[in-house]
Amino acid sequence: MAELYIGLMSGTSVDGIDAGLIDFSHSKPKLIAFECTAFPNALKEKIKQLSSHHALLLKDYGALDCQLGHVFADAVNQLLKKSGIAASEIIAIGSHGQTLFHEPNNSRPFSLQIGDPNIIVEKTNITTVADFRRRDIAANGQGAPLAPAFHQAVFTSLNQSSCVVNIGGIANITLKSNQQLIAFDTGVGNTLMDYWCQKHLNKAYDDHGNWAKSGAVIPKLLQLFKQADYFQLPAPKSTGKEYFSTQWLENHLTDFSDCNANDIQATLCQLTAESIADAIQNTRQDIDELLICGGGVHNHYLLSLLTGFGYQVNSTKTVGIHPDHVEAIAFAWLAKQTINHNTGNLPDVTGANRAVILGGIYPKTNPKPSY
Repeated sequence: MAELYIGLMSGTSVDGIDAGLIDFSHSKPKLIAFECTAFPNALKEKIKQLSSHHALLLKDYGALDCQLGHVFADAVNQLLKKSGIAASEIIAIGSHGQTLFHEPNNSRPFSLQIGDPNIIVEKTNITTVADFRRRDIAANGQGAPLAPAFHQAVFTSLNQSSCVVNIGGIANITLKSNQQLIAFDTGVGNTLMDYWCQKHLNKAYDDHGNWAKSGAVIPKLLQLFKQADYFQLPAPKSTGKEYFSTQWLENHLTDFSDCNANDIQATLCQLTAESIADAIQNTRQDIDELLICGGGVHNHYLLSLLTGFGYQVNSTKTVGIHPDHVEAIAFAWLAKQTINHNTGNLPDVTGANRAVILGGIYPKTNPKPSY
């Protein structure tokens, strides 16, 4: 009998919503249908504007929370239409939400994801699980990364010499050390390259990394980037656009205003590659293979840079899951954990005091029985 869940993921790159319909009745998750819905430009700009300011009007926050709830619900309904599966057959939706701010190291730590789950459950009539990160933070964890628990459960063939590398707006790694899992955010992924590309080429991203490939790395700028405090912190650790912000980038470029834009793009791409490689090397594990997932898998130049560090670079497709689908499936899996009253975090990864059940459950309303 099928065990169907839907996972919704909208990451820090703000490129759109990944929606996956997954059957968990098999030994490995089976993807039934997948849909990627791009954000309309106006909504994308609104998300970027609100997430880049430390202060905002409550009415703007509330309106965006509502609007994203409708957009997420529409993505689910479109996915169901595409698959031909009725909403009544879905056990639950796992909605990550759109991160506005992630601040796990404050004296009052928090992580804020929006996209009203009340609207999602009302528009889909499917039980919805949301707000996954704050329970881990309440247990003194970072609230991130959460996908490594899924990596451990699903990539059972992951061995001591392999490392899963998720390259979204922020990059993170997952690897094994004896019986322990090591996982953390390595730093910037695509987000600053996307910003620089949008600013100078009016394009959302650097297609295959061709623009970066056309430039030359600026050694002094690269070293300046790598002096960031975050790179020196021990794990557990997590980060986001709050640290590696567009302002952080612009501040570092003050003395490099005469440099070619493509050279700066090449340097940003090198930063992503080196920060990933440095993080892996600092774990002191003998890693031979990188299994890439997330949007960065399409940046062929970035992958070639990672290969240059001596790694065999493959996508997670080689271990059974398409790299574009991993995070949506992960949040469907986290919803399944919550619905079944199972924990979803890994304390060794997030730094939490203990393993906890993540998220809040918003139950669907069953129709009144007819007598």
